[in-house]
Amino acid sequence: MPIKNRLSEMQAEITAWRRDLHENPELMYDVHRTAATVAAKLREFGCDDVVEGIGRTGVVGVIKGKTDTRGHVVGLRADMDALPILEATGLPYASKTPGKMHACGHDGHTAMLLGAAKYLAETRNFDGAVAVVFQPAEEGGAGGEAMVKDGLITRFGIKEIYGMHNSPGLPVGHFSIKPGPFYAATDNFTLHLSGKGGHAAYPHRTVDTTVMASQIVMTLQTIVSRSIDPLESVVVSVTSLRTESDAWNVIPERAEIRGTVRTFDPTMRKIAEERLKTIVTSTVQAFGGTVTLDWEPGYPAMVNAERETAFAAEVAAKVAGPAAVETNCPAIMGGEDFAYMLQACPGAYIQVGNGNTAEVHHPEYNFDDEAIPFGASYWAELVETRMPSA
Repeated sequence: MPIKNRLSEMQAEITAWRRDLHENPELMYDVHRTAATVAAKLREFGCDDVVEGIGRTGVVGVIKGKTDTRGHVVGLRADMDALPILEATGLPYASKTPGKMHACGHDGHTAMLLGAAKYLAETRNFDGAVAVVFQPAEEGGAGGEAMVKDGLITRFGIKEIYGMHNSPGLPVGHFSIKPGPFYAATDNFTLHLSGKGGHAAYPHRTVDTTVMASQIVMTLQTIVSRSIDPLESVVVSVTSLRTESDAWNVIPERAEIRGTVRTFDPTMRKIAEERLKTIVTSTVQAFGGTVTLDWEPGYPAMVNAERETAFAAEVAAKVAGPAAVETNCPAIMGGEDFAYMLQACPGAYIQVGNGNTAEVHHPEYNFDDEAIPFGASYWAELVETRMPSA
Protein backbone atom coordinates (compact mmCIF):
# COMPACT_ATOMS: atom_id res chain seq x y z
CA MET A 1 0.00 0.00 0.00
CA PRO A 2 1.57 3.37 -0.99
CA ILE A 3 1.13 6.68 0.82
CA LYS A 4 -2.48 7.34 1.76
CA ASN A 5 -4.45 9.45 -0.72
CA ARG A 6 -6.02 11.56 2.01
CA LEU A 7 -2.63 12.44 3.47
CA SER A 8 -1.28 13.22 0.03
CA GLU A 9 -4.22 15.60 -0.42
CA MET A 10 -3.38 17.19 2.93
CA GLN A 11 0.28 17.80 2.12
CA ALA A 12 -0.11 21.53 1.41
CA GLU A 13 -2.06 22.01 4.65
CA ILE A 14 0.47 20.07 6.72
CA THR A 15 3.31 21.96 5.03
CA ALA A 16 1.70 25.24 6.08
CA TRP A 17 1.58 24.02 9.69
CA ARG A 18 5.21 22.97 9.49
CA ARG A 19 6.39 26.30 8.10
CA ASP A 20 4.48 28.23 10.74
CA LEU A 21 6.28 26.17 13.39
CA HIS A 22 9.57 26.78 11.60
CA GLU A 23 9.02 30.55 11.72
CA ASN A 24 8.32 30.42 15.44
CA PRO A 25 10.91 28.13 17.06
CA GLU A 26 11.00 27.61 20.81
CA LEU A 27 13.60 25.98 23.03
CA MET A 28 13.56 23.19 25.59
CA TYR A 29 10.48 23.32 27.84
CA ASP A 30 9.54 26.86 26.77
CA VAL A 31 7.46 25.59 23.85
CA HIS A 32 4.30 27.35 24.97
CA ARG A 33 3.18 28.66 21.56
CA THR A 34 3.97 25.33 19.88
CA ALA A 35 2.17 23.30 22.54
CA ALA A 36 -0.86 25.59 22.42
CA THR A 37 -0.96 25.30 18.63
CA VAL A 38 -0.78 21.51 18.82
CA ALA A 39 -3.48 21.29 21.50
CA ALA A 40 -5.81 23.61 19.56
CA LYS A 41 -5.45 21.56 16.39
CA LEU A 42 -6.03 18.27 18.21
CA ARG A 43 -9.27 19.67 19.64
CA GLU A 44 -10.23 20.99 16.21
CA PHE A 45 -9.67 17.51 14.76
CA GLY A 46 -12.11 16.03 17.28
CA CYS A 47 -9.72 14.04 19.47
CA ASP A 48 -11.56 12.33 22.30
CA ASP A 49 -9.23 13.79 24.91
CA VAL A 50 -6.49 16.43 24.82
CA VAL A 51 -4.26 16.82 27.86
CA GLU A 52 -1.71 19.59 28.24
CA GLY A 53 1.12 19.98 30.73
CA ILE A 54 2.42 16.40 30.69
CA GLY A 55 6.14 16.66 31.44
CA ARG A 56 5.68 20.41 32.02
CA THR A 57 4.73 21.44 28.46
CA GLY A 58 4.00 18.18 26.65
CA VAL A 59 0.67 17.51 24.95
CA VAL A 60 -1.16 14.19 24.52
CA GLY A 61 -4.19 13.62 22.33
CA VAL A 62 -6.26 10.45 22.53
CA ILE A 63 -8.18 9.16 19.49
CA LYS A 64 -10.48 6.18 19.88
CA GLY A 65 -11.24 3.83 17.03
CA LYS A 66 -14.68 2.89 15.77
CA THR A 67 -14.61 0.06 18.28
CA ASP A 68 -12.50 -0.68 21.32
CA THR A 69 -12.88 -4.40 21.87
CA ARG A 70 -9.11 -4.81 22.14
CA GLY A 71 -8.58 -2.25 24.92
CA HIS A 72 -5.19 -1.59 23.32
CA VAL A 73 -3.42 1.79 23.18
CA VAL A 74 -0.58 2.60 20.78
CA GLY A 75 1.56 5.69 21.41
CA LEU A 76 3.06 7.82 18.63
CA ARG A 77 5.61 10.45 19.65
CA ALA A 78 6.96 13.62 18.03
CA ASP A 79 9.30 16.24 19.52
CA MET A 80 8.52 19.97 19.43
CA ASP A 81 11.62 21.94 20.50
CA ALA A 82 14.14 23.81 18.38
CA LEU A 83 17.86 24.62 18.81
CA PRO A 84 19.85 27.72 19.84
CA ILE A 85 21.23 28.24 16.33
CA LEU A 86 21.20 31.31 14.08
CA GLU A 87 19.41 30.24 10.89
CA ALA A 88 21.25 30.72 7.58
CA THR A 89 18.80 29.23 5.08
CA GLY A 90 17.44 32.51 3.68
CA LEU A 91 14.05 30.86 3.29
CA PRO A 92 10.88 32.99 3.17
CA TYR A 93 9.64 31.12 6.25
CA ALA A 94 12.96 31.30 8.14
CA SER A 95 12.98 31.78 11.90
CA LYS A 96 11.62 35.09 13.10
CA THR A 97 13.65 34.77 16.29
CA PRO A 98 17.40 35.32 15.84
CA GLY A 99 19.41 32.63 17.59
CA LYS A 100 16.62 30.05 17.56
CA MET A 101 16.03 27.62 14.72
CA HIS A 102 14.34 24.33 13.89
CA ALA A 103 17.65 22.83 12.80
CA CYS A 104 16.75 19.23 13.60
CA GLY A 105 13.39 18.89 11.86
CA HIS A 106 11.20 18.76 14.94
CA ASP A 107 8.86 21.13 13.13
CA GLY A 108 8.45 18.41 10.48
CA HIS A 109 8.02 15.68 13.10
CA THR A 110 5.27 17.64 14.84
CA ALA A 111 3.50 18.51 11.58
CA MET A 112 3.56 14.91 10.30
CA LEU A 113 2.07 13.58 13.52
CA LEU A 114 -0.58 16.32 13.46
CA GLY A 115 -1.45 15.26 9.91
CA ALA A 116 -1.75 11.64 10.98
CA ALA A 117 -3.88 12.68 13.97
CA LYS A 118 -6.29 14.56 11.73
CA TYR A 119 -6.56 11.58 9.39
CA LEU A 120 -7.08 9.08 12.23
CA ALA A 121 -9.69 11.29 13.89
CA GLU A 122 -11.57 11.55 10.58
CA THR A 123 -11.47 7.86 9.61
CA ARG A 124 -11.15 5.96 12.92
CA ASN A 125 -10.55 2.83 10.89
CA PHE A 126 -9.03 0.90 13.79
CA ASP A 127 -10.04 -1.00 16.90
CA GLY A 128 -8.47 0.43 20.02
CA ALA A 129 -7.02 3.83 20.84
CA VAL A 130 -4.02 5.89 19.82
CA ALA A 131 -2.20 8.42 21.98
CA VAL A 132 -0.41 11.08 19.93
CA VAL A 133 2.43 12.38 22.12
CA PHE A 134 4.05 15.78 21.53
CA GLN A 135 7.18 16.13 23.64
CA PRO A 136 9.20 19.18 24.72
CA ALA A 137 12.92 19.42 25.47
CA GLU A 138 14.39 16.61 23.41
CA GLU A 139 17.49 18.72 22.71
CA GLY A 140 19.27 18.16 26.00
CA GLY A 141 16.39 18.69 28.42
CA ALA A 142 15.25 15.06 28.81
CA GLY A 143 11.64 15.94 28.05
CA GLY A 144 10.97 12.28 27.27
CA GLU A 145 12.00 11.32 30.79
CA ALA A 146 9.87 14.15 32.22
CA MET A 147 6.79 12.89 30.39
CA VAL A 148 7.38 9.31 31.55
CA LYS A 149 7.85 10.46 35.16
CA ASP A 150 4.63 12.45 34.81
CA GLY A 151 2.73 9.24 34.08
CA LEU A 152 2.65 9.22 30.27
CA ILE A 153 2.67 5.44 29.88
CA THR A 154 0.48 4.49 32.82
CA ARG A 155 -1.99 7.39 32.69
CA PHE A 156 -2.88 6.76 29.05
CA GLY A 157 -2.50 2.97 29.21
CA ILE A 158 0.06 2.88 26.39
CA LYS A 159 1.09 -0.69 25.58
CA GLU A 160 3.65 0.09 22.85
CA ILE A 161 5.16 3.33 21.58
CA TYR A 162 6.84 4.45 18.36
CA GLY A 163 9.02 7.39 17.36
CA MET A 164 10.42 8.82 14.13
CA HIS A 165 13.26 11.11 13.04
CA ASN A 166 14.12 12.56 9.66
CA SER A 167 17.45 11.53 8.16
CA PRO A 168 19.41 13.81 5.79
CA GLY A 169 21.20 11.74 3.17
CA LEU A 170 18.48 9.08 3.13
CA PRO A 171 16.33 9.61 0.02
CA VAL A 172 12.82 10.99 0.49
CA GLY A 173 10.39 8.08 0.48
CA HIS A 174 12.86 5.74 2.20
CA PHE A 175 13.01 4.47 5.78
CA SER A 176 15.77 2.94 7.91
CA ILE A 177 15.66 1.11 11.22
CA LYS A 178 17.50 -1.52 13.25
CA PRO A 179 16.67 -3.69 16.28
CA GLY A 180 18.61 -3.33 19.51
CA PRO A 181 20.82 -0.34 20.40
CA PHE A 182 20.16 2.34 17.77
CA TYR A 183 21.17 5.71 19.28
CA ALA A 184 24.03 6.09 21.77
CA ALA A 185 24.14 7.03 25.43
CA THR A 186 25.41 10.61 25.74
CA ASP A 187 27.56 11.65 28.70
CA ASN A 188 29.41 14.96 29.02
CA PHE A 189 32.39 16.01 31.11
CA THR A 190 33.96 19.32 32.17
CA LEU A 191 37.46 19.52 33.71
CA HIS A 192 38.56 22.60 35.66
CA LEU A 193 42.37 22.50 35.88
CA SER A 194 44.38 24.62 38.30
CA GLY A 195 48.14 25.08 38.38
CA LYS A 196 50.53 27.95 39.00
CA GLY A 197 50.67 30.71 36.46
CA GLY A 198 53.65 32.82 35.56
CA HIS A 199 55.88 34.35 32.91
CA ALA A 200 56.27 32.28 29.75
CA ALA A 201 60.06 32.88 29.89
CA TYR A 202 60.28 30.99 33.20
CA PRO A 203 58.14 27.82 32.79
CA HIS A 204 60.14 26.02 35.50
CA ARG A 205 58.57 28.36 38.03
CA THR A 206 55.02 27.42 37.03
CA VAL A 207 52.64 24.47 37.01
CA ASP A 208 51.64 24.78 33.38
CA THR A 209 47.94 24.05 32.81
CA THR A 210 48.33 24.30 29.02
CA VAL A 211 50.79 21.41 28.94
CA MET A 212 48.69 19.57 31.52
CA ALA A 213 45.55 19.98 29.41
CA SER A 214 47.35 18.95 26.21
CA GLN A 215 48.58 15.76 27.86
CA ILE A 216 45.05 14.95 29.06
CA VAL A 217 43.55 15.49 25.61
CA MET A 218 46.02 13.11 23.98
CA THR A 219 45.86 10.47 26.72
CA LEU A 220 42.06 10.38 26.67
CA GLN A 221 42.34 8.95 23.16
CA THR A 222 43.78 5.76 24.67
CA ILE A 223 40.43 4.99 26.31
CA VAL A 224 39.06 3.81 22.97
CA SER A 225 42.33 2.49 21.55
CA ARG A 226 43.59 0.63 24.62
CA SER A 227 40.79 0.16 27.18
CA ILE A 228 37.78 -0.76 25.04
CA ASP A 229 37.18 -3.98 23.12
CA PRO A 230 37.76 -3.00 19.47
CA LEU A 231 34.48 -4.72 18.55
CA GLU A 232 32.56 -2.26 20.74
CA SER A 233 31.50 1.22 19.61
CA VAL A 234 32.72 4.01 21.88
CA VAL A 235 33.55 7.66 21.14
CA VAL A 236 35.50 10.00 23.42
CA SER A 237 35.67 13.53 22.00
CA VAL A 238 37.22 16.65 23.51
CA THR A 239 35.25 19.54 22.08
CA SER A 240 36.63 22.55 23.94
CA LEU A 241 39.96 23.56 25.54
CA ARG A 242 40.23 27.05 26.99
CA THR A 243 42.72 28.84 29.21
CA GLU A 244 42.24 32.06 31.16
CA SER A 245 44.95 33.95 29.24
CA ASP A 246 45.33 35.09 25.63
CA ALA A 247 48.69 36.76 26.17
CA TRP A 248 51.80 35.55 24.33
CA ASN A 249 53.98 35.72 27.41
CA VAL A 250 51.72 34.36 30.15
CA ILE A 251 51.39 30.76 31.29
CA PRO A 252 47.78 30.54 32.54
CA GLU A 253 46.92 29.37 36.00
CA ARG A 254 43.64 27.77 35.00
CA ALA A 255 42.27 25.83 32.04
CA GLU A 256 39.00 24.13 31.17
CA ILE A 257 38.38 21.05 29.05
CA ARG A 258 34.95 19.91 27.85
CA GLY A 259 33.93 16.84 25.94
CA THR A 260 31.51 14.00 25.42
CA VAL A 261 31.48 10.20 25.67
CA ARG A 262 29.16 8.09 23.50
CA THR A 263 28.47 4.40 24.15
CA PHE A 264 25.86 1.73 23.47
CA ASP A 265 26.66 -0.90 26.10
CA PRO A 266 26.21 -0.08 29.83
CA THR A 267 29.45 -1.91 30.71
CA MET A 268 31.42 0.09 28.14
CA ARG A 269 29.77 3.25 29.46
CA LYS A 270 31.03 2.53 32.96
CA ILE A 271 34.53 1.58 31.77
CA ALA A 272 34.84 4.78 29.74
CA GLU A 273 33.78 6.91 32.72
CA GLU A 274 36.18 5.17 35.13
CA ARG A 275 39.14 5.34 32.73
CA LEU A 276 38.50 9.02 32.00
CA LYS A 277 38.46 9.89 35.69
CA THR A 278 41.62 7.87 36.35
CA ILE A 279 43.52 9.41 33.45
CA VAL A 280 42.55 12.94 34.41
CA THR A 281 43.34 12.70 38.12
CA SER A 282 46.66 10.87 37.65
CA THR A 283 47.85 13.21 34.89
CA VAL A 284 47.03 16.32 36.90
CA GLN A 285 48.74 14.85 39.96
CA ALA A 286 51.85 14.04 37.94
CA PHE A 287 52.10 17.69 36.84
CA GLY A 288 51.51 19.00 40.34
CA GLY A 289 48.15 20.58 39.65
CA THR A 290 44.59 20.07 40.85
CA VAL A 291 41.36 19.34 39.03
CA THR A 292 37.62 19.49 39.57
CA LEU A 293 35.85 16.97 37.35
CA ASP A 294 32.15 17.37 36.56
CA TRP A 295 30.63 14.25 34.97
CA GLU A 296 27.14 14.80 33.57
CA PRO A 297 25.28 11.57 32.75
CA GLY A 298 23.11 12.13 29.68
CA TYR A 299 20.52 10.11 27.85
CA PRO A 300 20.79 6.33 28.00
CA ALA A 301 21.26 4.35 24.82
CA MET A 302 18.04 4.07 22.83
CA VAL A 303 17.23 0.39 22.32
CA ASN A 304 14.59 -0.77 19.83
CA ALA A 305 12.56 -3.82 20.85
CA GLU A 306 12.91 -6.75 18.44
CA ARG A 307 9.20 -7.45 17.84
CA GLU A 308 8.17 -3.83 17.49
CA THR A 309 11.10 -3.09 15.20
CA ALA A 310 10.10 -5.90 12.85
CA PHE A 311 6.54 -4.58 12.88
CA ALA A 312 7.66 -0.98 12.20
CA ALA A 313 9.73 -2.17 9.24
CA GLU A 314 6.73 -4.09 7.91
CA VAL A 315 4.57 -0.97 8.09
CA ALA A 316 7.23 1.18 6.42
CA ALA A 317 7.42 -1.37 3.59
CA LYS A 318 3.66 -1.07 3.10
CA VAL A 319 4.04 2.69 2.68
CA ALA A 320 7.26 2.93 0.68
CA GLY A 321 7.80 -0.57 -0.73
CA PRO A 322 10.25 -3.19 0.63
CA ALA A 323 13.15 -1.92 -1.48
CA ALA A 324 12.91 1.49 0.22
CA VAL A 325 13.26 0.15 3.78
CA GLU A 326 16.65 -0.63 5.31
CA THR A 327 16.03 -3.01 8.21
CA ASN A 328 19.53 -3.19 9.74
CA CYS A 329 21.02 0.25 9.25
CA PRO A 330 24.16 1.38 11.10
CA ALA A 331 23.76 2.50 14.68
CA ILE A 332 24.02 6.25 15.36
CA MET A 333 26.38 7.89 17.85
CA GLY A 334 23.95 10.78 18.40
CA GLY A 335 21.62 10.73 21.39
CA GLU A 336 17.82 10.56 21.54
CA ASP A 337 15.70 10.85 24.65
CA PHE A 338 12.98 8.65 23.21
CA ALA A 339 15.23 6.15 24.99
CA TYR A 340 13.35 6.88 28.23
CA MET A 341 10.02 5.97 26.65
CA LEU A 342 11.48 2.74 25.28
CA GLN A 343 12.75 1.88 28.75
CA ALA A 344 9.20 2.28 30.07
CA CYS A 345 7.34 0.58 27.23
CA PRO A 346 8.12 -1.71 24.25
CA GLY A 347 8.44 0.13 20.96
CA ALA A 348 10.65 1.18 18.07
CA TYR A 349 12.19 4.26 16.50
CA ILE A 350 12.50 4.67 12.73
CA GLN A 351 14.19 7.15 10.39
CA VAL A 352 12.44 8.72 7.39
CA GLY A 353 14.40 10.08 4.44
CA ASN A 354 14.99 13.84 4.25
CA GLY A 355 16.90 13.76 0.97
CA ASN A 356 20.05 15.65 0.04
CA THR A 357 19.89 18.39 2.68
CA ALA A 358 22.32 19.88 5.16
CA GLU A 359 22.88 17.77 8.25
CA VAL A 360 20.77 18.27 11.35
CA HIS A 361 22.05 20.91 13.80
CA HIS A 362 23.45 22.91 10.88
CA PRO A 363 22.36 26.54 10.27
CA GLU A 364 21.44 25.68 6.66
CA TYR A 365 19.39 22.59 7.50
CA ASN A 366 15.75 22.46 6.39
CA PHE A 367 13.13 19.75 6.67
CA ASP A 368 12.03 18.51 3.21
CA ASP A 369 8.26 18.89 2.94
CA GLU A 370 8.15 16.15 0.30
CA ALA A 371 8.74 13.71 3.17
CA ILE A 372 5.46 14.68 4.84
CA PRO A 373 3.13 12.21 3.05
CA PHE A 374 5.52 9.33 3.79
CA GLY A 375 5.94 10.10 7.49
CA ALA A 376 2.26 10.83 8.09
CA SER A 377 1.20 7.73 6.13
CA TYR A 378 3.59 5.61 8.19
CA TRP A 379 1.93 6.79 11.40
CA ALA A 380 -1.57 6.17 10.10
CA GLU A 381 -0.72 2.79 8.59
CA LEU A 382 0.98 1.70 11.80
CA VAL A 383 -2.21 2.28 13.80
CA GLU A 384 -4.51 0.67 11.24
CA THR A 385 -2.23 -2.36 10.81
CA ARG A 386 -1.56 -2.87 14.52
CA MET A 387 -5.21 -2.47 15.51
CA PRO A 388 -7.32 -3.39 12.47
CA SER A 389 -10.96 -2.42 12.70
CA ALA A 390 -13.26 -5.14 14.02
